[in-house]
Amino acid sequence: MTPDAGSKSERAYAAIKEKILAGVYTPGYRLVLARIAQDLDFSTVPVREAIRRLEAENYVTFERNVGATVAGIDPTEYLFTMQTLSIVEGAATALSAPLITPSDLARARAVNAEMRACLEHFDPIRFTALNLEFHSVLFENCPNPHILDLVHRGWNRLQALRSSTFSYVPGRAQQSVGEHEALLQLLEHGASFEEIEHAARAHRAATLDAYLARSNHAQRTAPAHLATPLPASR
Repeated sequence: MTPDAGSKSERAYAAIKEKILAGVYTPGYRLVLARIAQDLDFSTVPVREAIRRLEAENYVTFERNVGATVAGIDPTEYLFTMQTLSIVEGAATALSAPLITPSDLARARAVNAEMRACLEHFDPIRFTALNLEFHSVLFENCPNPHILDLVHRGWNRLQALRSSTFSYVPGRAQQSVGEHEALLQLLEHGASFEEIEHAARAHRAATLDAYLARSNHAQRTAPAHLATPLPASR
């Protein structure tokens, strides 16, 4: 049964989840019951219930002799999610193209301008939110509801992974803005389905490749007792 929206357990759940998704509680952050309860002015009981619920949703893990901590990004899950999203979002963007209006393109370009401005004092959380807003303009007109549903599922899964990739590979952010402009130009000039799909897929794949390259570098430079294998890009 879903907890009552007004219950202390539900409110604690919402407050903790919001901080995880916003990056306030980063992967590995220790969730101390007493401290969170004090901040919320609750007892520890609803906080414990909230953390158990977040554990069931894979936002939180329990470590021996440590307690509850914010779960890290599963690199395999991230790989599969991004691979799938590159395919379905590429198709959705190409299918949307004939239905995208000049006002849609103007809105997307305005969002991309905000993303470019965001580069000066880089905020990865803000940049990630704008990135979703930009791409939503391009794929929301997709006339195939099944493909569109898969795109939404992919973006929701990325949010569940708490993946602000741009905080991990900030150099990718500037490249992303440039690729957005190239996508907009293809749409404005009536490019073919194949050209648009290829550009959208390549854009998503480039972010994945940057993440994997950074992860593999970190693995090679980490002490041997900390290194764990990561999947190769396929």
